[in-house]
Amino acid sequence: MKKISTSEKDTFGIAKAFAGTLKGGETIVLSGELGAGKTVFVKGLAAGLGITDEIVSPTFALFNEYSGRLGLCHFDVYRLSSGREAYEAGLTEQFGRQDCVSCIEWGENIASVLPADAIEVKITYLGDGKRKIEIADK
Repeated sequence: MKKISTSEKDTFGIAKAFAGTLKGGETIVLSGELGAGKTVFVKGLAAGLGITDEIVSPTFALFNEYSGRLGLCHFDVYRLSSGREAYEAGLTEQFGRQDCVSCIEWGENIASVLPADAIEVKITYLGDGKRKIEIADK
């Protein structure tokens, strides 16, 4: 699926609608340059999962967990440089949990330990506030 977002509200809405298709156990890997809208996408995903908590990027904590219709395990692995670091930090134990959706910002940094069936979401800034959001087929 490819969508064009013209605002944070659009990005939020695209992610919220996408959340309605999730059943639990999915791992979503977000990629895009700094400021592309990855965290806004996660906020929309959380809203679609029925989560009312404020979503903040776990850059320094690496991982935050939220409860809703399904849980959300939100990872930001920007500071990691390998899958081994993610494994040693215990992050990989959360991937694929049936009671939640795992959403990983900067997942390319830990590509070697990502599940083979991970859903890739690529956000590309196009200029003038526009972004292309590509969600790989499940």
